[in-house]
Amino acid sequence: FKELVETPEFAAEVTIQPVDILGVDAAIIFSDILVIPEAMGLPYQMIESKGPWFERTIGNKSDIDKLKIAEAGDLPYVMDAIQLTKKELKGRVPLIGFAGAPWTILSYMIEGRGSKTFSKAKKFLYTEPLLAHQLLDKITRSTINYLKGQIASGADIVQIFDSWAGILSPDQYSEFALRYISAICDAITEVPVIIFAKGAFFAREEMSKLKCSVIGLDWNMGIEESRKAIGWDKTLQGNMDPCLLYATDEKIVSETHKMLKAFGPKRHIANLGHGLYPDIEKEKVKLFIETIKKFRF
Repeated sequence: FKELVETPEFAAEVTIQPVDILGVDAAIIFSDILVIPEAMGLPYQMIESKGPWFERTIGNKSDIDKLKIAEAGDLPYVMDAIQLTKKELKGRVPLIGFAGAPWTILSYMIEGRGSKTFSKAKKFLYTEPLLAHQLLDKITRSTINYLKGQIASGADIVQIFDSWAGILSPDQYSEFALRYISAICDAITEVPVIIFAKGAFFAREEMSKLKCSVIGLDWNMGIEESRKAIGWDKTLQGNMDPCLLYATDEKIVSETHKMLKAFGPKRHIANLGHGLYPDIEKEKVKLFIETIKKFRF
């Protein structure tokens, strides 16, 4: 996995495949959110069947002080992959760059691996709030540099993934997550920004105030109530449950039509409410995409 991420030719090929095979309307650069901690001085490994693993984790002020503010130049393989992908795409579709949200990155840096609860990371917010803010600030500044580098390399739009948003309380999310997402949105003025915060249904109204263009919804967020909370100033993205794609063709078509009708004809990017699972058949994904493209109000 890391070899794919860190080899521009491979990353470009993987990025372009969904455009060629599935007919999607945009490409998203093949990379990983954890390249940022690595660029800051905290390397990680990908362990088969287990996911990411950090040999060293963050536990105190000294650990945070040792981290650097990453620059775009610290991640040349991502910049090279974007430039190569843009060249290969020849303007067929736009290219999306991305980064992990600061809270999600912090959770891995403290936990050292994936977790169902991220209790170590949450404990850090309660017991060391000042250090948490110090770390979040470093991650945020690194992320801004990284995204600006992606944009300079050719990304047409960028997305922030807050994968672990939903495990925080509303107050914690406001203090330790949204504040830093807002700082990224304020800094990125060159291209549109998409925010996807999985599970943060409680923050939709607050997110409507962000200087972003698009808010992604997961499949647990009702479409009508989300539009009411967010308003019409933002485009909504989503929000089909990826597990629908295990269903029959008829079910996929009917549920996709239902989703499209609920969002309506304005300010909606039709998409899944999260990523695909490895065992989903590509023909089912293709059917989902073709159903969307053929749909007319």
